[in-house]
Amino acid sequence: MQQDFDTERNRLSWQCRRGMRELDEILGLYLDTAYAGLGESEKASFSRLLEYPDSLLLEVLMGRMIPTDTDVAYLVHNIRSTVTP
Repeated sequence: MQQDFDTERNRLSWQCRRGMRELDEILGLYLDTAYAGLGESEKASFSRLLEYPDSLLLEVLMGRMIPTDTDVAYLVHNIRSTVTP
């Protein structure tokens, strides 16, 4: 069970590395501080969010766009309130 979690976390950690400092910091910090406490549906929403292209992901996480997927929009709200001042 722990090995499955570690494997999943390592995969997500790699996906959070986007090569854009703002995205790397926001996504990495959220993964480190909040991901373990998410429910299965929220974890699925996080995986869907990581499928966004970098330009769209930046717009969403900076609050300049709202995702049409309501579950992802809710997760983005949580990310913004968790990791941004």
